[in-house]
Amino acid sequence: MTAVLEARSLGKKFGRHWALRDCTIDIPAGHVVGLVGPNGAGKTTLLKLACGQLEPTTGDVTVLGGRPGSTPAQLARVGFVAQDTPLYAGLTVAEHLRLGARLNPRWDAALARERIAQVGLVPTQRVGKLSGGQRAQLALTLGLAKRPELLILDEPVASLDPLARREFLQALMEATAEHRLSVLLSSHLVSDLERVCDYLIVLVDSRVRIAGELDRLLASHHRLTGPRRDPDRLPADQHVVSARHTERQSTYVIRTDAPIHDPAWTVTALSLEDLVLAHMDRRPEQPRRDVLEVRR
Repeated sequence: MTAVLEARSLGKKFGRHWALRDCTIDIPAGHVVGLVGPNGAGKTTLLKLACGQLEPTTGDVTVLGGRPGSTPAQLARVGFVAQDTPLYAGLTVAEHLRLGARLNPRWDAALARERIAQVGLVPTQRVGKLSGGQRAQLALTLGLAKRPELLILDEPVASLDPLARREFLQALMEATAEHRLSVLLSSHLVSDLERVCDYLIVLVDSRVRIAGELDRLLASHHRLTGPRRDPDRLPADQHVVSARHTERQSTYVIRTDAPIHDPAWTVTALSLEDLVLAHMDRRPEQPRRDVLEVRR
């Protein structure tokens, strides 16, 4: 499968602090990819490296087969909506569209006008007077009208109320289907990822814990609850993701493609939130039998 982003041993250092280190990742084309992880995992740094705003300290990254931000043509292929939706408060909506047209050689003026009308933005209104949801919709419009092959969004709805989040994500889903975009979306809101994403990457300490198509990941993860049992007594094809024990009971989250026949276990499916938290919640005493990454 063609990758829209490939990173090998990628790292970024600010002073003495590594914001991202030893990150190896493949992001496939043709998906809406959810990137999730705890604060400090390196998500924003990775996205800024991917769009050419930062240069790597170590390792390599390619986007759409080229070095991020290396040429005007490469810049034109990637759209980026930052977490704080940076816009110019003193400019009107229409002035933002004219600025977008001047800066982007593949600018689709008709698409921009249609989206502005669709979401109810007034062209003469200054951006400083818009609500958070309206600013987010304008930022998304600017990203889409650029006609990118890859659209990168860093926590685009983190500060929005539930209604504005729903409207933004609905617009994103419609645009993705219509324009056949590849999308990389970073978010702490797992429910939002579940709504729009079909591919998931969990990033912890700048390393990929798990990556794959969302349906396949959910189908291969299970919660086992039963009498206390040491992990070494589990079948070799049951890879332990997380474990919890009481004096008499064990609860495991495992990953396996094989049927589970042991009658001692109560087997339940995981929600997306369960799966994400299990891979994020690493504790030193937990067994390390898991395979950290799936690539398909």
